[in-house]
Amino acid sequence: MSFARVRALAVVGALVLAAAIFVTVALLKDRQSGPSAATGCGEGAVIANTKLPEPQDVKINVYNATDKPGQANAVKTEFHNRKFQVGKSGNDPAKFKGVALLRYGPKAVGAAWLLRAYFLNDIQADFDIKRTDDTVDVIIGPSFKQLATTTEVNQSLAQLGNPTLPEGTCAAA
Repeated sequence: MSFARVRALAVVGALVLAAAIFVTVALLKDRQSGPSAATGCGEGAVIANTKLPEPQDVKINVYNATDKPGQANAVKTEFHNRKFQVGKSGNDPAKFKGVALLRYGPKAVGAAWLLRAYFLNDIQADFDIKRTDDTVDVIIGPSFKQLATTTEVNQSLAQLGNPTLPEGTCAAA
C-alpha cells in the first residue's frame, strides 16, 4: 500500500472517530425535554377533535337552501362518489347568500375543516359547542356552482393549514 493511501485512510479514520465522539457527547449532554402537550382544557372548555380525517371517515348531511329543486340530492351524490358517509338530505329553511353553510360541533371540527376545502374555503361556519354528534350538516346556498376537484381540494387544504380551534374549545390529546 502506498504512503498516500495510508495517509488518506488515517485522515478518514480520524474524521469518523471525531464525528462519533461529537455525536455521543451531543446525545449525552442533551437537556431538552420531549414535545410537550397541553395538560388539560381550561375551565368550561370543551374538547374538540381537530384531526383531519379521511373522506370515508366523515359523516355529513346535505341540505338545500336554494330555489333549485334536487340540489341537495345532486350534491349528496357527488359527496357519496368522493367516499363521504352521507346521511340525510333535503331542504333547509336557512337563508343566506353564500356558497355553503357548515353546521357542526366539537367532535367534527377536523371534518368541517376538510369540507371547507371542497368549497375552496368559501363557506359560512355555524359552530355549536353544545352539539354532541360527529356529523357535519352541509347546507348548499344560492351561490354554489360545484365542488372543488381533488387538486383544488389539496391546494385549498395547503392554504388553510391546520384546523383552528373554535372559541371555548381545546384540542383533544
